[in-house]
Amino acid sequence: MDLKSKIILISGPTASGKSNFAISLAKKIKGEIINADSMQVYKELRILTARPKQKDYQKIRHHLYGFLNVTKKFSTGEWLNHCQKKIKEIQSRNKIPILVGGTGLYFKAITDGLVKIPNIPLKTRNKIRNLQKKIGQKKFYSKLLKLDPNIKNKIIETDVQRSMRAYEVKYHTKKSLYDWFKNTKSKFQNEVFFKIYIDYPRNELIKRIASRSEQMLKDGAINEVKRILKLKIKKDNSSNKVIGIAEIKEHLEKKLDLNDVIEKITIKTRQYAKRQRTWARGQMSNWNIISSKDLKKFLKKSNLNTLKLDL
Repeated sequence: MDLKSKIILISGPTASGKSNFAISLAKKIKGEIINADSMQVYKELRILTARPKQKDYQKIRHHLYGFLNVTKKFSTGEWLNHCQKKIKEIQSRNKIPILVGGTGLYFKAITDGLVKIPNIPLKTRNKIRNLQKKIGQKKFYSKLLKLDPNIKNKIIETDVQRSMRAYEVKYHTKKSLYDWFKNTKSKFQNEVFFKIYIDYPRNELIKRIASRSEQMLKDGAINEVKRILKLKIKKDNSSNKVIGIAEIKEHLEKKLDLNDVIEKITIKTRQYAKRQRTWARGQMSNWNIISSKDLKKFLKKSNLNTLKLDL
């Protein structure tokens, strides 16, 4: 496969080694890396977001990492605009753009375009969330199918977040989420993308997550959170969703000991990895799935001179 005109996308669950793989690949095929993780954009959150280290930046050029103040809001649309500019900039240098991250919505935006759905009133969103909690996901999904039959075979029954999103869009706009999607297009042709999803065996991934949670504290995550808390970030800011902030805050308030902090961060990260896999099953079925054990073999097949890569 000739990669000269390609945009490479690399995704996978958290702690699956995406960043290291991307750096190794970029070295072999003259690539530059663009961040596709919604939390790694924040400059004050290096440790908790597992952002690439300074030594990594020296090896390969990285873009859209740690450039935004943690107090600022940042939307998928803003990321898309930044990303499109970076892709053109990288290609103008005859380099290959490599997008790396775990934010599924970012990848969907770059490959399919961004849907311009009207804002759903908070009152409506809360009403739908309360309904889902009250009747449970199984009954809620049945109600969704009646409200919007178009979502059948597009959203799996266990996907709570996307079910609620589809429900609120149809409820408020009277138009199916997938009708909105039909009128949305990417700025790039679909065949330009070479999509790689790293699949890690569940048990191994769990061990990696536990190890990384422990390492984060050794690397200074507590001091990182102390600095964050002084900034008094607004509650609705997306940076507050970073796993570890709430848990370390409880430790600083003497409510949790360090072992409990590590355990809670590990559990939340495992839950996040599970959500990422759920998204991938529904949204990334046409990606090239590479087992973690095959990554080295994959890299060996890349050819620097011809810029060809074979699965």
